[in-house]
Amino acid sequence: MGPQVYIDSVGAHVGETVTLKGWLVNRRSSGKIHFLLVRDGTGFLQVVMGRSDIGDEVFATADHLGQETAITVTGLVRADARAKGGFELIASGLTVVGASHDYPITPKEHGVDYLMDRRHLWIRADRQTAILKVRHEVINGIRDFFNGEGFILADTPIFTPAACEGTTTLFPVQYFDDTTAYLTQSGQLYNEANAMALGKVYAFGPTFRAEKSKTRRHLTEFWMVEPEMAYATLDDVIALAERLVTAVVGRVLDRRQKELAILERKTTTLEAVKAPFPRLHYDEAARILLDKGLPFEVGGDLGGTDETVLSEQFDRPVCVTHYPAAVKAFYMKPDPEQPDRALCVDVLAPEGYGEIIGGGQRLDDYDLLLQRIREHDLPPEAFEWYLDLRRYGSVPHGGFGMGVERCVSWVCGLEHVRETIPYPRMLYRLYP
Repeated sequence: MGPQVYIDSVGAHVGETVTLKGWLVNRRSSGKIHFLLVRDGTGFLQVVMGRSDIGDEVFATADHLGQETAITVTGLVRADARAKGGFELIASGLTVVGASHDYPITPKEHGVDYLMDRRHLWIRADRQTAILKVRHEVINGIRDFFNGEGFILADTPIFTPAACEGTTTLFPVQYFDDTTAYLTQSGQLYNEANAMALGKVYAFGPTFRAEKSKTRRHLTEFWMVEPEMAYATLDDVIALAERLVTAVVGRVLDRRQKELAILERKTTTLEAVKAPFPRLHYDEAARILLDKGLPFEVGGDLGGTDETVLSEQFDRPVCVTHYPAAVKAFYMKPDPEQPDRALCVDVLAPEGYGEIIGGGQRLDDYDLLLQRIREHDLPPEAFEWYLDLRRYGSVPHGGFGMGVERCVSWVCGLEHVRETIPYPRMLYRLYP
């Protein structure tokens, strides 16, 4: 028995006898030789098993192994340019750890619903593991970026007593006695309080939206990173968003080329992501849409098709600013020069992936904030603590939220956001 190694590091053990612990992906035979494709979570490796090397009994056992059987294999590592990954293992021993029979996801084509019902198994596929590794890289890149910029991680509650952006998209939860809590839509309001204490903060966690939407961009449970800065303007918010997106994309390009190749992602489109990003005032965006013949209603929010058309005009993300205040959340600060417009920004990813970041400058005036709360039919008493931030040392401040799944979907070039998280929750999907 050689030392246990992982497939992604076998290249450092050429000429050595090692042990792999993994699962059988595929098996084919050629006379007195078996070719086993084995995975261990870090990669895939071909195992060459000759009858003369392994013995008749073990060779016969290998001849009946089912897909996804858990096995331990010992053998000599050999470089071979023809093999997947450039290396292979010449087996000298094999142990079956956990048998697998009639594995339901065979190499043939399966429908999406079939695969989603078996998501707990589908995530074993090489394409799915590649996506989840890119997700891991995106998340690590986000954390490293904000930590490097001097932001403090200050997480916010999942249970909240009131809505952040209106009550129509909340999941109610029975708390204690007769109290109803809600699953958070955003940690932003609490993050504003954190910023008044720590200056520059970010929250990173799951958020929930009860939108009855079935588009390829929507999940009901998703992860969001939300930075907030005291003494910040809209320009500061946009500059931070540009630095974050370019840093994350650059990190994936630097560290996940293998996974991007598995996904057949054209990296040239990602390599074009450089700051500064183009900026479009809402009015200019509306003109573009109308000139292209879209049935866009000026004064309304941008829809998915609108975002797609706008993003297709550029080779990198585009920042759309100054939406009508009426279509934005109550906490958005009005533009002093255009009071009917909000000091806000949506960052739209190129290639039709739509909004990945939404944010802006927050309303820091007590009287106007209270007025906006009432205009949105929200109970002022639920926001007393939030109004305190304007009573005691209010300052200009701002931030944004970036959805991890939408970012991963764009970076990976996926058709649907459902593959960007291990177990997606959607309008009609709560299993497994």
